[in-house]
Amino acid sequence: MAIVDVTVIPTGTGSPSVSPYVAEIQSILKKYEEQGLITFQLTPMSTIIEGNLPVLFEVIQAIHESPFKKGIMRVATNIRIDDRRDKKVTMNDKLDSVRRELEK
Repeated sequence: MAIVDVTVIPTGTGSPSVSPYVAEIQSILKKYEEQGLITFQLTPMSTIIEGNLPVLFEVIQAIHESPFKKGIMRVATNIRIDDRRDKKVTMNDKLDSVRRELEK
């Protein structure tokens, strides 16, 4: 299981607000989640997605294409991948680990 931090940045939107594009991306992610392929969490600056790496690459491509389908001519997508292979680790596992350290 891998965890991906991804930010899709449409440029040339005509407005400083990108929330309509973010909402569309969240709708795409919800469809993948409903199929049981991923889990995801929206943050103020990006979206965190977890799942099998090949599926995550498919998801990233789908959300990268989303602004183009709305007429945007340029999109920058930032991707950070945490792919741990020695044990299964979820987003919540990582947070719990830090919380345990804080309680010491």
